[in-house]
Amino acid sequence: MNTYVGVWKKYAVFHGRAGRAEYWTFTLINYAIFILLGALGRATESGALGAIGMIFVAAQIVPGLAVTVRRLHDTDRSGWLILIALIPILGALALLFFMLVRGTQGENRFGPSPDAATITHATRRHPTT
Repeated sequence: MNTYVGVWKKYAVFHGRAGRAEYWTFTLINYAIFILLGALGRATESGALGAIGMIFVAAQIVPGLAVTVRRLHDTDRSGWLILIALIPILGALALLFFMLVRGTQGENRFGPSPDAATITHATRRHPTT
C-alpha cells in the first residue's frame, strides 16, 4: 500500500524513474477502485457514486501520466513516447510492452535505478564474498 500512496505523493513528478512494481501497483489498484465504484453505483442506482467515480478518474489522470512517464524513463525511453498510445491498438500494445519490460540496470540518463535503495540494503545484509 505504501507503493500506491507513494505515487499519489509524487502527484505531478515527471522526472526520475519508476519500477514495474510501482507502476503496476498504482494502475491495478486504480482499476479495481474504478470497477468497484462503478459496480456499487449500478447496484444502488446512485448517481452520487457515479460522480465520485468520475472525480476519482479525473484526479488520477495526472499521477497516472507521471508514473507512466517515470516507468518509460526506467526503460531508458523518453517520456514523450507516452504519445504512442494515441495510435489505435498498435500504440497501446507497444506502450503495454514498454510497461512490462525490465528497467535498465543501474543508473541511466534519467537517474538512479528505483531499486537502488533495495539493492543497497540487501547487499548490506548479505554481503557477497
